[in-house]
Amino acid sequence: MTKILLLSDTHSYIDDRILHYIQEADQIWHAGDIGDNAVTDKIKALKPLIAVYGNIDNHTIRKEFPLHQRFTCEGVSVWITHIGGYPPKYNSNTRDEIKSNPPKLFICGHSHILKVMMDKNNGVLHMNPGAAGKHGFHKTRTMLRFTIDSGKIDNLEVIELGAK
Repeated sequence: MTKILLLSDTHSYIDDRILHYIQEADQIWHAGDIGDNAVTDKIKALKPLIAVYGNIDNHTIRKEFPLHQRFTCEGVSVWITHIGGYPPKYNSNTRDEIKSNPPKLFICGHSHILKVMMDKNNGVLHMNPGAAGKHGFHKTRTMLRFTIDSGKIDNLEVIELGAK
């Protein structure tokens, strides 16, 4: 079993509350708009990190992290990208790939809107953890945590970090 903490849109912000939840997880997944390498450096000092860059991320972050991450965790195929759209309205960069080679779990950030929904047409669970940082129009900072075990995604929990 792997305990995952999923965050996005930190926009250069990380605090002790986020770090507390990082310590409780086995892996940290970041869906882009990191903002500053200091954020990922703090995460990597504590736990393994899988991340993608977002539209606000500079060349340094883009050199370290790709636009897309596709991998398997505990038998679950995962695709993380920053801007991907939502079922059934995926964007032009993800739509065809989701139809032809769907992951079991599709993760994106960008909107700052926490959303978890099933794409029944493609058999894909979509997650957007909202925004953990303080920059943007969201009112409450959020993250997601869940477990993956033997091909099953379970124990999904919304973590509210308070007002931005």
